[in-house]
Amino acid sequence: MIRNTFSILRGIGEKFEKKLWKKGILDWGDFLKTPEIGFINQERKQSFDRSLVEAGERLAQGDSCFFARALKQRDHWRLYENFKGNAVCLDIESNGYPAWGGGYVTVVGLYDGFDYKALVRGENLNAEALERELSRYRYLITFFGTGFDMPFLKDALGVKFRGAHFDLCFGAKKLGLSGGLKRLEERMGLERDASVKGLDGYDAVKLWREARRGNLAARELLITYNRYDTVNLYGLASTLYEMLKVRTGIKEYLN
Repeated sequence: MIRNTFSILRGIGEKFEKKLWKKGILDWGDFLKTPEIGFINQERKQSFDRSLVEAGERLAQGDSCFFARALKQRDHWRLYENFKGNAVCLDIESNGYPAWGGGYVTVVGLYDGFDYKALVRGENLNAEALERELSRYRYLITFFGTGFDMPFLKDALGVKFRGAHFDLCFGAKKLGLSGGLKRLEERMGLERDASVKGLDGYDAVKLWREARRGNLAARELLITYNRYDTVNLYGLASTLYEMLKVRTGIKEYLN
């Protein structure tokens, strides 16, 4: 989808993008090999050509930071197909307080499509360890991570992710799918283990309190809860990506 995207060009929006598609200019290659486009003056066309050549080079290099800047955040989903092999799903748990009011991260879950890893406060979670883990990836997948997880990690640990970020919460809203992660999972047929089915963020806070008192069963249940919050993001990302792609209308012109 990213190669069909012209909104990386300055001053180009979705309406102008569709205008190009209707003219048969479906991707960057089509644009570059078309010497003249009636509704774009030559000076601007040449500037766009240079920008698209650079975009092609950056994509070949796997430079997601370039596209994170070139695209509006709401359009980072368009990079999913190209970067899913170097993506990580992330979900955090906290002690229930805001970072500025005594809040801290209790668990950070990470899943790359193969392995799930939990970084736990007091065990293996610190800024250096999390930075090291995130540096292995170029694409981030979360659910409301732009509103909660990443600001909280920045405030509590000083950790940032500098690549592109597919926030499934806003992708779902763009499709008219309301509700939280659990409701979206139900709609998409994703199941959770009976041990954590029905648990929510407040339960995760209570489980952490029990774990701090030495309750190992509570700790394991908290990790299991976070695992489902994290791992299920991967399947949801693929489904929402395909739905968002259909919504753009590009498939009408590709067929």
